[in-house]
Amino acid sequence: MSNHSDLSIIKIGGNIIDDPAKLDAFLEKFAALPGKKILVHGGGKIATRLAADLGLEAQMVDGRRITDAEMLKVVTMVYAGLTNKSIVAHLQKYSCDAIGLSGADGNAIKAVKRPVGKIDYGYAGDILADSVNEHTIKRFLESGFTPVFSAITHNGTGQLLNTNADTIASALAIGLATSYNVSLLYCFEKDGVLRDVNDDNSVIEAIKSSEFESLKASHIVHAGMIPKLQNAFDAIAKGVMDVYIGNADKLHHYHHQKFGTRLSA
Repeated sequence: MSNHSDLSIIKIGGNIIDDPAKLDAFLEKFAALPGKKILVHGGGKIATRLAADLGLEAQMVDGRRITDAEMLKVVTMVYAGLTNKSIVAHLQKYSCDAIGLSGADGNAIKAVKRPVGKIDYGYAGDILADSVNEHTIKRFLESGFTPVFSAITHNGTGQLLNTNADTIASALAIGLATSYNVSLLYCFEKDGVLRDVNDDNSVIEAIKSSEFESLKASHIVHAGMIPKLQNAFDAIAKGVMDVYIGNADKLHHYHHQKFGTRLSA
């Protein structure tokens, strides 16, 4: 253990954001967490609904949004505007001095427009190894602010980009791991990684990187959970202390080192 201070980076998914009561309860728990922390949030369904109101059809391929120029306007308005500022206002209500940021603010997170392959994802931003400006983010943290990042980045030449929020959370964790003891938490609606997907009480409390392959081979970990865990273990290999996957409703248990599934080296 280094003499760095602890930093918790917490990503909250769209299904919580879409439920005002759940979101408020989560933010109250988040505000109560001790120490330095960063919140990263996805978009939820508000952008899709607003786009429909404006006559734009949301295009999805394999669960990823295609962001054309018009859709980029909508996701920027919703993610970096309405959703981000609503979250910040709620955190102020709970005495957490939050500051809402996109990747463009303080040049915090740069990305590159995803190259066109078989599919043109439009203005989707991919994160690179040096995307995170740790000096800017450290200045906010050391000044006592709690950064709240939306899933909007920029390319450094004036173009905003829509970037996956899970990826942003992981990149922030890796980028700040040289300065802090970073724990990365992915909060969603399940209690953790389940041994039996049909049994909510079958949470696997801890998974070491050496156990990951056998869990995949025995199909205990499969489908959408594989890339989540792969990203988590990649982050751990790059200096992140540990990664937790657990239920947003139970975030208060993290105080007691008892939250969801803990992934470690």
